[in-house]
Order: sequence, then structure tokens, then C-alpha cells
Amino acid sequence: MKYTSTRGGMAAKSFTEILLGGLAEDGGLAVPDHYPRLSAEELAAMRNMDYRELAFAVISRFADDMPAEDLRAIINKTYTAEVFGSADITPITTLEPNLHVLGLSNGPTLAFKDVAMQLLGNLFEYALEKDGATLNILGATSGDTGSAAEYAMRGKHNIRVFMLSPLGKMSPFQTAQMYSLQDPNIFNIAVTAPFDACQDMVKAVSNDLTFKEKYQIGTVNSINWARVTAQTVYYFQTYFALTTDNSQQVSFAVPSGNFGNVCAGHIARQMGLPIAHLIVATNENDVLDEFFRTGMYRPRAETQHTTSPSMDITKASNFERFVYDLVGRDPAVLKSLWQQLESQGYFDLGQTQYFAKVAEFGMQSGASSHADRIATIRRVYEQYGVVMDPHTADGLKAALPHRDPAVPLVCLETALPAKFEATIQEALGRDPVRPAGYENLESLPQRFHTLPADVAQLKAYIAAEVDA
Repeated sequence: MKYTSTRGGMAAKSFTEILLGGLAEDGGLAVPDHYPRLSAEELAAMRNMDYRELAFAVISRFADDMPAEDLRAIINKTYTAEVFGSADITPITTLEPNLHVLGLSNGPTLAFKDVAMQLLGNLFEYALEKDGATLNILGATSGDTGSAAEYAMRGKHNIRVFMLSPLGKMSPFQTAQMYSLQDPNIFNIAVTAPFDACQDMVKAVSNDLTFKEKYQIGTVNSINWARVTAQTVYYFQTYFALTTDNSQQVSFAVPSGNFGNVCAGHIARQMGLPIAHLIVATNENDVLDEFFRTGMYRPRAETQHTTSPSMDITKASNFERFVYDLVGRDPAVLKSLWQQLESQGYFDLGQTQYFAKVAEFGMQSGASSHADRIATIRRVYEQYGVVMDPHTADGLKAALPHRDPAVPLVCLETALPAKFEATIQEALGRDPVRPAGYENLESLPQRFHTLPADVAQLKAYIAAEVDA
């Protein structure tokens, strides 16, 4: 398996060669030169595997340059009941026949990002120790990626984490979860701008190849291919848990911000997993919903601050990988679209031959509002006795109009409700239950550095800390 860039300007590399990197040298994203297609016999053989066996079966197809015994050891170290609360790793809750919630939020930071990030931390440590190298991770978070990355990387040898977040735009729980960490290899940077500006700063630093090489800059955002690969695993696990043979189909509703989670579902489907539909759910920042309805991709000038803050994103980084597939994996076409996006602020595939492939790829979409998520949280609790976080509620609200009663529909959980107390209080009139150990999180001392949305100042801060 070799990896190239969506924009065509990167020489072919192996999995371990792209593992620690972020953007490709040409500003694009690393993509495999093909998706391994699973035969009926291979799918049948995977049906009775546990999570760790499935993870190896899927990930090894993308990481074929790693010694199998090393990859298996890393996977077995990562996916344990001690870390994720159960041997299932991602358990399923059934609301009613053919309507389910996939529990992705039982890791150390109570969010779905842990499923991939815990693996990434162990992969990074393995690669760095093997090469005697160091890595300075630069990332941006709208709420959950940052804490998942920091908890996965804290105390790791030869790794520092520089994590940007929008000042005052995350929930108090999310903020405290990150800023209360005192580990010397963790650096929280509160940016006085929305998340999209944080993400733009990360990309700008990554595009400065001289700085990137000098300070060993890597990334854990969803632009990192290994993260997306790890997320494909729970689509397989869920499919096998809800079906009895491979002639059946399952649909998934995915709350979407940076498009990494639903991109993983797209990859699983391209590998041959019988997924009927992938329903892309957005909040008031409905750029992706607009695209999947019309073909117009038009990031907004202003990002709305909502009560599902992890989805407050209007420039979805991973979307580039999906569009690459949509345009027939033609880097010249992809590059021209992104050049238009940068110069004119949009591109429109609605009247082109490419837009028909949206349906071929099984993609659907929907949007949700604050009133919608409050009503959904309330209804789910009254009807099923389940407390749902606001992002997962957005996913369910967007999915139900597309529901086929004959096909199992799975809504991917984004985080535990404890991270969003104000919204749960508004919906249900009471605070959500907090897992043990999180009772006084917001009262812990916080450590962070504030910066404007200024790339030069960010580089200076990173340089000072690395050279100290």
C-alpha cells in the first residue's frame, strides 16, 4: 500500500512514512493509492472477530509495511476493557428495533476521538522510539480532539503537544479537561478567534516546510490518515453485531464537523462493507448539508457558536479526501477545485458529472438547530430513558427523515452528556451523571497560553518552547 497526495504533488510513501506527518508537501492530504476490497469470504471470516482482531484485520491492510507482530501488540495494548470500560470497546444501545446508538465515548476523555487517538499515541511512541526521533504535535480542536490527543500523548517519550482551541467557545467541561492538564509535554493555546481560524493556523504552519522540518511538526487532527483508518474499525464491528449475514445492510448517522468520522465510514463502504447510507449530520453550521443537497461547497465567513460546539466548523478538513474520490481520484481536478475555493470562496459540483456519485456513495445529509437538539434530547429520554449529548442528538434528528424501517439505523455517539451540562439542564431540568473522577474538574487549576490568530506569533511560541 502506497500513499500519495490528493493534489498530486507528493511522491509515493508507505504508511509509516506518513504516520507522523500532517499535510502533504503540496498542501493536500495523504490518501492510499487504492482501497483494499474485501471479498465475501474475507468479510465472512471477520464476522466473529472481537474488536482487537477486527482492528488488526482492517488496519493491517493500510499499514502493510509494519511488522505484523508489532502492529498486533500495539492494537492489543490500546483496545482494553481497562481503557474503554468494556471488552466491546464500542458497545451498542438499542432504542427500538432497527434504531441504535453506537457508544463511542467510554474512553478517558468521554468522546469518540479516544477510539482513534489512543491508538495514535501508541503508534507515535513506537515509531519515534524506533527511529530515535522527537515529534512536536500541532493541532486544533473545537472541543473533543484536543483533550483526546492530550490524554493519549501525555507522558509519552519524545512527544510534545501544542493544541489550539477557540477561547471561550468550548463547554466548561471540555475547557477544563484540557487546560487542567499539568504535564510538561502538553501546551494549550487559547486563540482569540473561532475554530476555523485555529485550523487555518495549523495548516499555515504545516505548509511552511522549512519550519515543519526544523521543529519536527506533526499532527493528530483528522488530516492524519492513521486516525481515519482507526475509525473504520467500529463500522465493521457494528455491522457484524447487527446483521446475521453479509447480504444485509446497515445505515449510519454521523454528527459531522471536520468530516473525519463519516469519511471513515465512506472508506469502510469502499472496502466492501454493506453500508446502505451514511447520513452526514450538521448543526446550524450547515455547510456540508448544503453540499450534499445541492453540490455547492461554500464555507461561511462566520462560524456560528452553538450548543453542539464540537461541530462548529465550516471548513471540514477531511472533506478533501471525499471530494478526491468523488472526482474519480483525479488530483488535477481536485487541485483546481481547491484553488477556486481559495480564490472565490466556493465551488459547485451540482451541475457536473461528479455530483451523481454522491448517491452512488450512499451519502445523505441533514441539519439540526438548538431547538431541534433540545427537543430530541427530551424525546429520547422520555421515550427510551437514554440521556443523549447534543451532538448525538443532532445526528439522530438529521437521520430520522431518511430512515428506512427495514434497515438498521445506527447513530454514532459523539460524547457523553456530562460534557454539556447546560444543554442537558435546559432539556431535562437536571444535570447529567458524571463518571467517577470528574466531579470537580472545573475547579482544578488551569494552565494555558493566549494568542491572537497570528501565525508568526504561533511559530515564535512553538520555537521558544522547543528550544528552551
